[in-house]
Amino acid sequence: MYKIIGGDQKEYGPISADQLRQWVAANRVNAETKVQEAGSADWRPLAEFAEFADALEGCTASAAAAPPTRPLPSSPASGEVKRSRMAVASLVLGILGVFTLGLTALVGLVLGILAQVRISGSRGRLSGSGTATAGIVVSAVALVLLPVMAILAGMLLPALASAKTKSQSIMCMSNMKQLALGLRMYADDNKDQFPQGANWCDAIQPYLGGGQALKCFSGDPNQRAHYGFNASLAGTKVSQIQSPAQTVLVFEIEGGWNVSGGPETLLKKPWHGRAVGLAFADGHSEIANPPRLQTMRWEP
Repeated sequence: MYKIIGGDQKEYGPISADQLRQWVAANRVNAETKVQEAGSADWRPLAEFAEFADALEGCTASAAAAPPTRPLPSSPASGEVKRSRMAVASLVLGILGVFTLGLTALVGLVLGILAQVRISGSRGRLSGSGTATAGIVVSAVALVLLPVMAILAGMLLPALASAKTKSQSIMCMSNMKQLALGLRMYADDNKDQFPQGANWCDAIQPYLGGGQALKCFSGDPNQRAHYGFNASLAGTKVSQIQSPAQTVLVFEIEGGWNVSGGPETLLKKPWHGRAVGLAFADGHSEIANPPRLQTMRWEP
């Protein structure tokens, strides 16, 4: 196998002896063309290679300085051009950095820079400069933007959680307001008396337009109801309640159907921060904190 330096001063090869003879015949190389034999570090004129003496007969020296008329069909001296694996790894790690909050992007950035340096110094032996550039850009974006997004998300999450809690509290108050109204409508149709505690959920169903008002969105979805009825008001006339605005009518519980009782039945682990939802005999509802619970009446 041989390598040559063409008239354009570029290195071609390795090529076989037969191929070199064909180029001699086509006047693409001549006796003065520099040739390097495989395993040797010396460059010598082709005329010094005895094995090509027969091929050089009849060739003119004027062809020596002429560069090849078309690109010689050979690969660079180092062999075939290869794609840089480091460039590919840089791009992959940069993309993964989008999903790992930049953890892999730092490695991707370093590999991208190293790949560019190696590709530039490879004399065409390595390809993938565009891939390396893409890896550098993607990795840099992941390193800069994603941590910022993570910080913003960390700042927004508490606000979103607070908004969700407030929204659920409002919906819970709306439910209890409907229950209080349903109980008063029942009393209007039953000689001014509230229903008995043992069947109060069943008794007010016709006044609710469905059972959704009996369920809190923060409660166990497997429970039919999340509100209890003040047992002290069971069968009591509305007109006999001394302080309707302070007297508990309906309150949050863990869950159950037709549950009635007193303060001991209240929800033990509040769903709205430290506050518990209640509705009163006058029809209004509240999300009450512990100090407020101490001021409420349970007896008519």
